[in-house]
This record gives sequence, C-alpha cells and structure tokens, in this order.
Amino acid sequence: MKRILPIAATVAVLSLFVAAQTTKTTAPADTASTPKIHQVPAPQTPASSGEANYKAYCAACHGAAGKGDGPAAPALKIPPADLSRLSANAGGKYPTMHIQEMIRNADSPAHGSKDMPIWGPVFRNMSGGSQSQVELRVANLTKYIETLQAK
Repeated sequence: MKRILPIAATVAVLSLFVAAQTTKTTAPADTASTPKIHQVPAPQTPASSGEANYKAYCAACHGAAGKGDGPAAPALKIPPADLSRLSANAGGKYPTMHIQEMIRNADSPAHGSKDMPIWGPVFRNMSGGSQSQVELRVANLTKYIETLQAK
C-alpha cells in the first residue's frame, strides 16, 4: 500500500500535464474549461540527468523555466512555486539541502500543498529500491533546478 500511494501521486501529476495539453487542443475557443486529471504511466528517466528528470516530473506544473507556469498549473488548487526564485527567496544562496528534502519528502507543512508528489518513494520504486540511484536522481535534479535561478 505504501508503494501504491506515491505512484498514484506521480500518475496524477503527470496526468495533469496530459489533461492540460488535451484541454488546450480539444476545447472550443469560446469555452473555458478546467483541465481534468487522467491517469497515465510515469515515464522512466535516467538518474544521471537532472534535466530529463525535471522535464519528466516537474515541468508539467513548474514550467520549463521553473516559473510555476507549467501547462498543468491551472488545474492545481495552489499555484506551483516559482523555482527560479529559490535563491532570491533564501537571501541569495541556493538552498540545496531544503530543495533535496522537498524532492524526497514534499509532504511537509513548508511545502504548502499536497498537490506535489513525494518523489523519494517514487524514485526508490523506479530504482528497484536502490538508495544510491535515488540519491543520484535527487542530487542531479537539485543541481538542474539551481541552473534555473534568476540572475
């Protein structure tokens, strides 16, 4: 049961992306509709690529540049965080440890919303239980998000 919930959360977020794309292409121009959640399988990405992980798991909500403007963002109750402002919001220093913890365990009061999946268990499941693969994925994803910081 513990493994099913993180996978379901991942599927839900990824399906928001698909729903947002589907809504944009199939809704009549004069009808405003809210994106719906459709279940889709989570894609497998290489643990070594922070960029590939970001595009697969984060960009649907946070947007390609991390500004919180992804195609699935309108379907969320609370807007996704602007990841390009993390350093600015932390006094000019990128909060590496905090970001790693948010990726591993987004189920905390500091996150502000249960919409974001807890990626740690999802990554562990994808990696066949290999903690080193999980840590590699989290570290590379954290480094990639650092590249999105506003200058």
